[in-house]
Amino acid sequence: MSDTSTNWTPASWRDRPIQQQPPWPDAGALQTALNEVRALPPLVNHGEVDALRTHLAEAARGKAFLLQGGDCAERFADCTKSAIEAKLKILLQMSLVLTWGARIPVIRVGRMAGQFAKPRSSDTETIDGTEMPSYRGDNVNAITPDLAARQPDPQRLVKAYHHSAATLNYARALVDGGFADLHHPQHWDLGFVRSQSHRAEYEDMVERIRDAIDFLESTGVRGTGALRTVELFSSHEGLLLDYEEALTEKVGDRHYNLGAHFLWIGDRTRNLGDAHLEYFRGIENPIGIKVGKQMQPKELVEIINAVEPANRPGRITLISRIGAADVREALPPLIAAVREAGQNVAWSCDPMHGNTTTTDSGLKTRDYDSILAELEAAFELHAEQSGQLAGVHFELTGEDVTECTGGPQELSEADLSRSYETYCDPRLNYAQSLELALRIAQRLQTRRRNGSR
Repeated sequence: MSDTSTNWTPASWRDRPIQQQPPWPDAGALQTALNEVRALPPLVNHGEVDALRTHLAEAARGKAFLLQGGDCAERFADCTKSAIEAKLKILLQMSLVLTWGARIPVIRVGRMAGQFAKPRSSDTETIDGTEMPSYRGDNVNAITPDLAARQPDPQRLVKAYHHSAATLNYARALVDGGFADLHHPQHWDLGFVRSQSHRAEYEDMVERIRDAIDFLESTGVRGTGALRTVELFSSHEGLLLDYEEALTEKVGDRHYNLGAHFLWIGDRTRNLGDAHLEYFRGIENPIGIKVGKQMQPKELVEIINAVEPANRPGRITLISRIGAADVREALPPLIAAVREAGQNVAWSCDPMHGNTTTTDSGLKTRDYDSILAELEAAFELHAEQSGQLAGVHFELTGEDVTECTGGPQELSEADLSRSYETYCDPRLNYAQSLELALRIAQRLQTRRRNGSR
């Protein structure tokens, strides 16, 4: 049971200060759109939400590992067969690599089927001499540099629901239809992984998995459902609280946000006493809290207490996003404060957001080596404090984009313009993502061996 006070309701956040909300121009049109969303069926089931919370409690104990990844900001235009298949392929490939290395279950959570909103550092931007509202994601306005297109449109919230539903529907159909069958992992083609050593490493792993399955089934163990399907959960940043409230339902005596299995609170909206913490404290979903380098240890403990006063395992995942240059100084006091407070949390590492830079031409990018450096530091720092990193959180795509430099393709700044497609932040491409999975698997393998001694 949730330990929320009796004065919480799905709308009680409305009495609190709030950040990062679009200035909807027509309150009546907004309410009409929200009523449409409220009348539509839930996108997920509350039982799936409870199952994910149980899995995350296992991850906090080192008995599972969280792999969370997907687009920085989904685009309505990417709700296509090929794009959804590509996202699922890279998540399956990465989870296969991690499972093989760690010998523990991998919890697959996509940044998908709802990740349409983005916080912005400014309400407006100037393009070609014209000041206009900032692009806040496809569920708010269009990226087209036009004053009319940039006006927040509440009907986009309804479109967001339908695009989320279509994405979830096809992803579930793929999983249930054998797309994730471990008897055929070779069908998750390697595409454009150019590194022969990494290709050989992955192909050798696939062959050993197939041999292991053949041996298992030769002993008479057949029809194991776990070999043919996987659990796949959805997640997005719970940014637009009008929309999140419309997706909130009471099941028995508990409230669930049934628009996603997992939601997170961004580093810009996690202020104590503000609307986002008020909303999230009352729902049953597992909640992620982004932890940036400005977070103070005492503040973090207070935020966790505000969102989850009952201290239930699996409810809170702390997602550190500090940056390679600062992580070794900033992360240890945060880990220590949470441990000393006796708070039940799972720690995950987002090595993307703290390592964003801008090129001379104005493109945002991230360097693969910095991403890897923060990730490796997180593994080491948690181990030094007798804990463990329970998961990772990536902005990635299954496409051959050129948005982050470095990695197995050795992309440089000069390569970025070749296939730079993101509307917001740069994502790891297919090859960079698989390379990181191999490196994480090595870390987990070492941890497993050390833990067995």
